[in-house]
Amino acid sequence: MPSRASVKRYVRRQVMRAAYRTDLRRPLDPNLAVYGAYWNRGVACNPAAIHAKARELAPHIRGVWAVSSRHRDRMPAGVPYVIEGSRPYWRAMATATYLVNNSSFPGGFTKRPGQRYLQTHHGTPLKTMGLDQRAYPELARKTDFAKIRAHVGQWDFSLSTNPHSTEVWDRVYPGPYQRLDLGYPRNDVYFTATAEDIAKIRAELGIHADQTALLYAPTHRDYREGFVPDLDPERLARELGPDYVVLVRAHYFYGRSAGLGGAPTGRVRDVTAHPRVEELCLAADALITDYSSLAFDYACLDRPIVVHAPDWDTYRTTRGTYFDLLSGRPGDTPGAVTITSDELVEVFRTGEWCSPASAALRTAFRERFCPYDDGHAAERVVRRFFAVPFAPPSR
Repeated sequence: MPSRASVKRYVRRQVMRAAYRTDLRRPLDPNLAVYGAYWNRGVACNPAAIHAKARELAPHIRGVWAVSSRHRDRMPAGVPYVIEGSRPYWRAMATATYLVNNSSFPGGFTKRPGQRYLQTHHGTPLKTMGLDQRAYPELARKTDFAKIRAHVGQWDFSLSTNPHSTEVWDRVYPGPYQRLDLGYPRNDVYFTATAEDIAKIRAELGIHADQTALLYAPTHRDYREGFVPDLDPERLARELGPDYVVLVRAHYFYGRSAGLGGAPTGRVRDVTAHPRVEELCLAADALITDYSSLAFDYACLDRPIVVHAPDWDTYRTTRGTYFDLLSGRPGDTPGAVTITSDELVEVFRTGEWCSPASAALRTAFRERFCPYDDGHAAERVVRRFFAVPFAPPSR
């Protein structure tokens, strides 16, 4: 027999659905936009940058964020939001003219004629995505491809930051949407941040001006449970000495903490809960990552990137990738590559991480994957999506 709580939840869902069907008969609000990011985790990524620029260029557009009740504490003061599944949420989804998301709006919704949906995505694909996952049994077993196709059918626009992404999105998310090859708005800050902005961020993170900050930001593994770093950040900090500080950023799938064990040295910081990964990138002198799409964004800064990938063969076999990140070929590899912790330490001790050879690889990688990013992507997207005209040139 179902519990009283489950019956209550069921009744509430039915009431909300009935109210939503009523709201679907209301006229669309021409000045309402609903934003979502990372399955309603809060203000982040491309939707956040678009929202900020829309407030500047299209102040008549009222932006409201969809957020899960679990993440409402992440909402910045003064930013309007609705809780996923609530009465205000369903009304906003039914009546907003503009919908912006980097993933999807959980719970499903009925897209109406006249609504405009912008899918911004949230990275450059190294690993297989969408329909390409059908070739990998473990992924295919957990993926609803019919649901993917139905979601793609709602899109009016698909944002891209490089030709590689555009080609992949077209294949793995087939649909009648329009491409927007305009760059990633979230990357604008890498071109607009001043030296004073960066110094302020570093000070807030407790990084001294004479310290080298290394951001370790690995992606998640489909074949692992929980966050298991492939390097020991305490050992790395200890081996490199007091001139270095290591910032550890676990993937958001693992929650708000990297769960680092051991006695901290004071030069290893768990920054998983930091609200803006872009600020962490600005603070870091170099990025250590594996298969995370953060490498493609960080390349905009033209700072050293070290690929630490001890499980590359396993990752390629279980998830699949679109090119060989470890090949050393210009355009495929962004910098020095390490497989063991000893190799990682040596890369920094010898200076290989910032050598001319690593810089040459980074330049080719940046040219391939950052061609549309120039600090003005958010403006281009806002003007295109919200139909905001460009101001006439001053005389």
